[in-house]
Amino acid sequence: MSKRRWFLPESPDVIGMLREQAAITVEGMDALVAWTRGEAAAADRVRSCEHRADERKRALRQALTASFTTPLEPEDLFELSRGLDTALNSAKDLVREAEVMSSAPDEAMAAMATLLAEGTRHLSDAFAGIGGSDATEPADAAVKSQRRLEHVYREAMSALLQNGDLREVAARRELYRRISRTSDDVVAVAERVWYSVLKQR
Repeated sequence: MSKRRWFLPESPDVIGMLREQAAITVEGMDALVAWTRGEAAAADRVRSCEHRADERKRALRQALTASFTTPLEPEDLFELSRGLDTALNSAKDLVREAEVMSSAPDEAMAAMATLLAEGTRHLSDAFAGIGGSDATEPADAAVKSQRRLEHVYREAMSALLQNGDLREVAARRELYRRISRTSDDVVAVAERVWYSVLKQR
């Protein structure tokens, strides 16, 4: 009588896929910084990164349906990936809105974009720590960077009160608000890292 052999389904490297998506998100935010500092061609890099990150997001979701076990709960992996996607989509939308309104980025936008990039780098570090070293410290650093962004945002909005060009004020206000919402997306991902890690303890 032959021995029965059992085969478990493959477990794709879903954490690796999430880290790849995070790396592309960092690249996209770095391109956003370059765009806010006057490099017009960087706008296309932001859009390219958004498309590439979408591909990684779709691959991760497909892998989650096939995975027998995952280092984090599938729901958490889904939400972390979705949060990254939302942040990079928002960065792409910022560029598009500025182009539509013919409103070139200013110093305040460059300062805020730099902090967005810093926050996503911390998120990438947090994902690198999942399943091994502590992931919560870089998640905290991501939140702190966005608190600094809030300060820049408030100062920039206040400065608009001194601007007599109503068209420019309206455009700047919308762009600043877009960056602020993107910052909220970064914070949401950082908080999800905490939630995901705590459930594993």
